[in-house]
Amino acid sequence: MINFEEELKKFHPSLEVEDAVDAIYSQDLTDMADILVKKIMGTEEGNIQKGVKE
Repeated sequence: MINFEEELKKFHPSLEVEDAVDAIYSQDLTDMADILVKKIMGTEEGNIQKGVKE
């Protein structure tokens, strides 16, 4: 039977995985929510400039 506690003690994450995690989290990624917020804010600013009330 596998002793999971012993196996976990032996585990060391790959440096490649750690490097990938750092690279991914250091990126400024835009997701759909960010795009929608920018679009809505742009529309509101455009309406204010045109004098349109919501």
